[in-house]
Amino acid sequence: MKITRLNECEPTPVNMAGIKGVVKQVPIGKADGAPNFSIRVFTLEPGGHTPHHSHESEHLNYILEGSGVALEGDTEHAIRQGDYLLVKPHEVHQYRNTGDKPLVFMCMVPSAYE
Repeated sequence: MKITRLNECEPTPVNMAGIKGVVKQVPIGKADGAPNFSIRVFTLEPGGHTPHHSHESEHLNYILEGSGVALEGDTEHAIRQGDYLLVKPHEVHQYRNTGDKPLVFMCMVPSAYE
């Protein structure tokens, strides 16, 4: 068993095309011996965003702090602390921080996406 806290997880800037102002932390993942799923936490600074992209597997998200929008294709949905989101396989999506505080969300995925 592993028990950890987010502030014990090293933040790593995410540097790839289509991303602005995003850091990632992995509180539970492959390095911990998790065989199937990983939990990642992304923090988007105000004005930050993830790429407009899709994946072969679903992603399960929970908004920990802040507010912004989640794009489903080109359709915007307001999101805020306490919201759960299901991104289905092959669904084009993006997260944008439209607020003035960090947008922090947990993303549970198959370990292959870690």
